Amino acid sequence: MKKVLELVLCILHPVAVVLIWIHLARRSDIGLGPKIAWAIFSIVPLVPFVYVLTGNDFI
Repeated sequence: MKKVLELVLCILHPVAVVLIWIHLARRSDIGLGPKIAWAIFSIVPLVPFVYVLTGNDFI
């Protein structure tokens, strides 16, 4: 079951990143710099890293 969940997450993360990029491209209320920062920041799955680095085991 753990491997199935990991596979689902491996599929959903790239989909989420592409959707974030599409949303960023359409926004006109923020400048180019913040758009680029958010585009780069969205690539890194932050929540699992924070969870593991705080001493918990992921999944």
